Amino acid sequence: MSKIYKKKTTIIDPKTGEKKKGESKKWWGRYRDASGVDHRIPLSPNKYLSQQMLAELIDKTERQRAGVLHPAEEEMQRPIKEHLDDYEKHLKIKGVSKSHLVGARGKLRRFVEACRWKNVAQIKRTEVEAFLSDLRELHGVGIQTVNHYLQILKSFANWLTINNRLIHSPLIGMQKLNARLDRRHDRRALTEEEFSLLIRAAETGPPSWGLIGPDRAMLYVLAAWTGFRKGELGSLTLRNFKLDAEIKTVTIEAAYSKRRREDTQILHPDLVEYLQDWLAQRNPKPDEILFPISARTCKVERATSKMIKFDIESARAFWIDKAETDEERKVREESDMLTYRDSRGKYADFHCLRHTFITNLCRAKVSPKTAQVLARHSDINLTLNIYTHVDQPEQIEAINSLPQTVFKFHGKNCEQMWGFLRRENRT
Repeated sequence: MSKIYKKKTTIIDPKTGEKKKGESKKWWGRYRDASGVDHRIPLSPNKYLSQQMLAELIDKTERQRAGVLHPAEEEMQRPIKEHLDDYEKHLKIKGVSKSHLVGARGKLRRFVEACRWKNVAQIKRTEVEAFLSDLRELHGVGIQTVNHYLQILKSFANWLTINNRLIHSPLIGMQKLNARLDRRHDRRALTEEEFSLLIRAAETGPPSWGLIGPDRAMLYVLAAWTGFRKGELGSLTLRNFKLDAEIKTVTIEAAYSKRRREDTQILHPDLVEYLQDWLAQRNPKPDEILFPISARTCKVERATSKMIKFDIESARAFWIDKAETDEERKVREESDMLTYRDSRGKYADFHCLRHTFITNLCRAKVSPKTAQVLARHSDINLTLNIYTHVDQPEQIEAINSLPQTVFKFHGKNCEQMWGFLRRENRT
């Protein structure tokens, strides 16, 4: 049974203070849902509008009984803030890093505020495209950052769809922009000489950014010889190393690995020797964090890019000072050797050490598949196109290694060739 009615109420006369019976200002609706439960809900002061609202509720109930109502229809009308809070809990359970969680929350809430979404049913592709366009044109945000915004929103929309909070994602088919057209922070690989001078400068340098010189040098060596990232290196203790085994390895626990799985890297014999000497001087406890650079394992997040910039600038100053003539000094000052940002706009920040590791694998003629496995990349294109750098000397060497048979047509052989071509009317 369904109907609209005025609810009987008791009101107090403001003049006399007497109680008297009356009716509610709003019309109320009574209906029975698909589960057989009676509901009485307030509708509207307008009778005609109240009849329409009740008719919609009854229609939804009938569709539920017939099994044609999508379970997401009611969820789509909930405030979007409730979905955002639930999604944040989902990310925490998933075990994402704190920085990822904060970044995702901030970007999603910026979408909601800018597009004025009240519920998830209001998410529209056209509004998303307009917002991303404004980020680039009005705020000067780079393509890579714009792609991050899009990826986070698409992940949120997919989660809504999977959990029956959205019938379908309106962002299906939206493609990322080509980030290589607008690279804001491209990195480069260090040459062998640059890396050697960097380690020397760190070893002999003063304490900086929370680490003494030898510790910074060891950190750089591990990063460039294992390819481990900052957060992964910041989780290492003595227990992560197996230096007494036949095959020396270091293992990153799944909780700290970017791909959320345990990763084991084989250590080069020279690295093992350097590491053992450093450990003998350092003498750390078994569970002590060797490199306190990550907020996930210590209280402070170290600015490792500023750390390496300090050491690389010291190394460059030392290298320039060692010039034997004024002319050589001028050449060194104008070169890109040991610059934090070179003339091409490429950076030698802390993550460039991972680029150095992968580039060195390719320089050593390691197979692309092996390089991909050691880099722990899911896509070989990422290994070859982003992390592998081919410098001009390597390009020259490759060109010079081409077969020279094409240049051997000279003298008598050349005259015979031209005679043949003339006879065949091919010149």
